[in-house]
Amino acid sequence: MTETTRFRAAILDWAGTTIDHGSSAPTRVFREVFAARGVAITAAEARGPMGRAKIDHIAAVAAMPQVTERWRAAHGAAPTEADVRAMYEEFLPLQRSILAEGCEVIPGVSDAVAELRAAGLAIGTTTGYTRALMEVVTPLAAAAGFEPDVVVCSDEVAAGRPAPWSVFRAAEALGVYPMDRVLVADDTPVGVEAARNAGAVAVGISLTGNMLGLTADEAAALSPAQKADLLGPVEERFREAGAHHVVESVADLPGLL
Repeated sequence: MTETTRFRAAILDWAGTTIDHGSSAPTRVFREVFAARGVAITAAEARGPMGRAKIDHIAAVAAMPQVTERWRAAHGAAPTEADVRAMYEEFLPLQRSILAEGCEVIPGVSDAVAELRAAGLAIGTTTGYTRALMEVVTPLAAAAGFEPDVVVCSDEVAAGRPAPWSVFRAAEALGVYPMDRVLVADDTPVGVEAARNAGAVAVGISLTGNMLGLTADEAAALSPAQKADLLGPVEERFREAGAHHVVESVADLPGLL
């Protein structure tokens, strides 16, 4: 991997990129929070804004025209900023209570990170989770073999993705610049946009993440033809967001480099 000398750091997302194959834990919580208000949302609607800070995510779902209409039917008016804030306040403890179910490290991630470190790269992470939520995630992930050098949370920066601040903060904590020496891997288009906005090399993660939304077993059961059919549109969406590269998993990063 002689070409990896170009890079000094890899900054990785959490859910769907390094843990929680298919990013199922946050999807479940978003659906439950809206259901508690008498408004059903689909998994696809819950997944749509994934990668953003969680309060921004809830606001984006509430602003979807079809969701707004369901809310209006249930409550007589469109959702307000106060409604979004109230759902966010409920989201945090509910997400915390089920996070342990979504902390399994994605197969191949720990080995890939070890290989990247052996090639001289520091390992940082960013997430749409708050620090309080990550206090649940990080020790469980560490016990399973994934322990990054830096974790930057959504409540520690001025604005979440697609703003570049979390990427900048991680690079600063790692002591790495210029930004074209930094590789950012994320399973959401908005994460790719954040990487591009930071001037980093952006890699979309297609198979393990939110875009496909499959568990590890479900993904493994796909035939080559099925996988190609499903991943084609995912890669196209990442390319539209500005991804320099698209790979199936973090496990593929050493080979890419």
